Amino acid sequence: MDVIVSTLAAFWLILALFFVLIKRGLWIFNEVSKSLSMFMLEKALGPAIDFVSGRSGSASTAWIIHGFIWTFAASTFTFVGLWLTHDSTALHSFGSWGYHPNSSELIYAGRLTALFGAIGMLVIGASLYALPKLSGTDLASESNATLVSLLWTFSVLLMFIGSQNSVILGITILPVANILLSLASTAIAINMILTISEATQDIPFPGWLILFAVIGNIAAILAVFVSGAYDEGTGQWLLFHLSGGTFFFCGLAGVSLYSASVGSGNPLWSKSLVAFTLFGALVTINPMGSIDSSMVTDLFSLTSSELAPSSRDVIAGSFLMALSAIPIIAFSANMLVTMRGSDAFVENPDSPGIAELNLGSWMLVPVAIGALFVQTDALGSVNELTGISQSLDLMAIWLVMVPLSIGAALNILPRASGRHQLSANRSRWAYWMMTGGAFLGLLITLMSDFTDMALTESMAEQGASINDELRKVGSVMFYGTVIGAIFHCTNAISGQFRGRIVEIGNTSSISSISIESYTLTSPTSIRKILASGATLDTEVSPSGQSEEEGSATEL
Repeated sequence: MDVIVSTLAAFWLILALFFVLIKRGLWIFNEVSKSLSMFMLEKALGPAIDFVSGRSGSASTAWIIHGFIWTFAASTFTFVGLWLTHDSTALHSFGSWGYHPNSSELIYAGRLTALFGAIGMLVIGASLYALPKLSGTDLASESNATLVSLLWTFSVLLMFIGSQNSVILGITILPVANILLSLASTAIAINMILTISEATQDIPFPGWLILFAVIGNIAAILAVFVSGAYDEGTGQWLLFHLSGGTFFFCGLAGVSLYSASVGSGNPLWSKSLVAFTLFGALVTINPMGSIDSSMVTDLFSLTSSELAPSSRDVIAGSFLMALSAIPIIAFSANMLVTMRGSDAFVENPDSPGIAELNLGSWMLVPVAIGALFVQTDALGSVNELTGISQSLDLMAIWLVMVPLSIGAALNILPRASGRHQLSANRSRWAYWMMTGGAFLGLLITLMSDFTDMALTESMAEQGASINDELRKVGSVMFYGTVIGAIFHCTNAISGQFRGRIVEIGNTSSISSISIESYTLTSPTSIRKILASGATLDTEVSPSGQSEEEGSATEL
């Protein structure tokens, strides 16, 4: 059976149905169903809904703050896991508490908390602000979204616990965490669908990326189970990468493109490239991620099966992963050119958010190319590059996805909460610590992986001690990521209490679509007009006031 082909056919069909429903005005969401959905989101929760704020932007703020906290936790787990690769007894004292951590478990915990806790919550937090703005309306339920952030955080906490002890009191923890996460995802999806049902303008492409990030992940799960591929290794592998291409890539692309435009003051360089990014992400297979399906089998309580694709699946999978270079390059190029020439990028490259977006956009292409080789190698059962898969996976997380999600969050958080971060200088230090720590630490770790592969192939023992030293240096360098995460976390939280209040005039976000007109009320520069979203085709309308009281003079 051709698992990849049949599953993708079901996946594309589900997405097509969703698209048709959206374009037809979501006819299933009549007044009755809307009222019922709002009842389930708010009143059905009883007194719990009264404990959270319904202020505009409160949901986005809550999700982003949680995301920063999980960024610190994920970086800590990953650092300790990397350290234990060369010093397995470093945490032996925990044995007196009955806890015996090892490297693989902690790195696994770091991946789970980074993907779902840090990246997931930062992306959803940014989406809860960006999508209503792009739709010209308000979020359907700020209160529900805020409350759901607590459920999501609890599920991620269970993921960490389950990664260290899979069964507690006879209960398998990770599937329970996944059920709670699915409930939270469903609530967020309904909230976003209700939001766009009240849209007052056409949804631009970044908004569609956000929508398909939420719906596409659900469609991927349904497609794998409908096709019956969930009990095959190929289907489990495909589910991991379809989720990576929808929720993670589409979600990151949507909020990053919006934030790049808002943060730089420039309109998106090319709407066509955004369309290529959207279409390409949905019809291809994202190569970034693990080569095995352990995370999928653990979360869905499935029996792990060997990755044994048919010859046609190997061809189809390899071709679609290679084809994913189109949306990846389109997204990266669009981001970099959009941020080019802006005041924030040229005169102040350390502006919160812009530097992170720039880093993630630059690192996306080389990391994706490396992942393509590793995934093609694994899919074809060659398995010559298996030794570097973990390091590349960590690079994708800490050099691409985390910077993009943090960059988007830093640009959106002040607009959502009404307060700036506490210290711009601390934000700059956080960027350099996280960038330097992740890049140097993981690069040295990758070099160690290559050395291990060479030593194994040659069956030589000489050089093993040098390799251990390389891993030690790599883990020490990665500690900078932990410090940077602490700076980001404390800076964001402190800013909610002591940060400078955002001026009302600065809270309005610039659309990702070029503005049609610009009213000139005072002397200004061409740079500022272009930074506001104007293009060469924008109509400039000068206006002013006469010296005669109560009458306007048209110029």
